[in-house]
Amino acid sequence: MLVERYAVPIGVASAELVIKNSRFIGTVGRAHDATAAREFVAHVRQMHPDASHNAWAYRLHEGPQGDFAFSDDGEPGGTAGRPMLAVLEGSGLCEVAAVGTRYFGGIKLGTGGLVRAYSACVREALARVSRLDMVLHHTVRITVDYSAYGPLSYQLPRLGVKLEETDFAERVTFTLAAPEHALAQVATVVQEETGGKTIISSWSGYRYDPAN
Repeated sequence: MLVERYAVPIGVASAELVIKNSRFIGTVGRAHDATAAREFVAHVRQMHPDASHNAWAYRLHEGPQGDFAFSDDGEPGGTAGRPMLAVLEGSGLCEVAAVGTRYFGGIKLGTGGLVRAYSACVREALARVSRLDMVLHHTVRITVDYSAYGPLSYQLPRLGVKLEETDFAERVTFTLAAPEHALAQVATVVQEETGGKTIISSWSGYRYDPAN
């Protein structure tokens, strides 16, 4: 099921904590897909090549079927990657990757201490990153008379609709990208302004665009 909107991080943010002589650095950023997430992890690894561990997690979509993965990178099982993933899930962000970098300070923290430390450094990094809402838009390509194109090019943008890929020939053909909440109203406006000649009975595609 498509969600109407979701939030993504903008840019990259980091936060550092020192716990019992160990340095924990949380780094978060946007990842459009699994490949981008792993490239993000590799980039952070290159920034900290001498770190004891670079545990990581990413979350691409919402829901139980959402695409996610995590790794403890040598830390005791369940003490790093999974706790960081839980923090990402709690943030409400999608298309987000996180790396928890640790420089071991010589004092063992125990499983509970590691869970708290990795969770905290990612949580602090998330608190510093900006967010952007992505809104579901449905698309369809239509053809109308020139007499209808003028009114439509004025009315539809007022409903949050984008008119794209316009082709001016004997008639005007263009693509509409309309937000979910406006679909019925858009169909009504198009039908009325074309005198019933153009009826949008279905939308051919969809995408997510930044919120205005």
